[in-house]
Amino acid sequence: MNSVTAVMAVLLAGIFTSNMVLSRFLGICSFLGVSKKVGTAVSMGVAVTLVMVLATAVTWPIYTFLLVPNGLEYLQTIVFILVIAALVQLMEIVIKRFLKPIYVAFGIYLSLITTNCAVLGITLMNTELANIGLPPYLHALINALAAGLGFLLAMFIFSGIRVRIESSDIPRGLQGLPITLIAAALVSLSFLGFSGI
Repeated sequence: MNSVTAVMAVLLAGIFTSNMVLSRFLGICSFLGVSKKVGTAVSMGVAVTLVMVLATAVTWPIYTFLLVPNGLEYLQTIVFILVIAALVQLMEIVIKRFLKPIYVAFGIYLSLITTNCAVLGITLMNTELANIGLPPYLHALINALAAGLGFLLAMFIFSGIRVRIESSDIPRGLQGLPITLIAAALVSLSFLGFSGI
């Protein structure tokens, strides 16, 4: 497999077939919590994508060159969470300082990126990637970018659906969380069609 084909395969898998939210069901709290408005959902998707790529850029070398050679692989989850928390805090400071409206729109969900299992999940998955002809570090970074773009796509699609739901006449028993979960299930079901790619 040549490099361009390998990169395209990783991107398509991360965005569509192995979508972190809609196929692996990771990161559901921010998916449901911040998807009421398209702008906020896209901003959160961009923030999570940035954290995924930065976290992978830092955790992969730590795992490969520090933990594995010293027999400390069992510490990877703790180390990865600390790195992710530090990156999210740094991002929160920057957004609060320079993008105040986005900071207010995110509310508590910006801090929750620290505990977003999609971010931790991609960093852990990147330590176990199969060799497809790409340099391992580049493969990990592209995989993180693809996972982030998949998260962004899921947020964008679902926020558009939720905007439509808000203006629809929903039966009283389905209003609020029930119709949101039904819509999320249908969007997730639609992504199963990509599983054969």
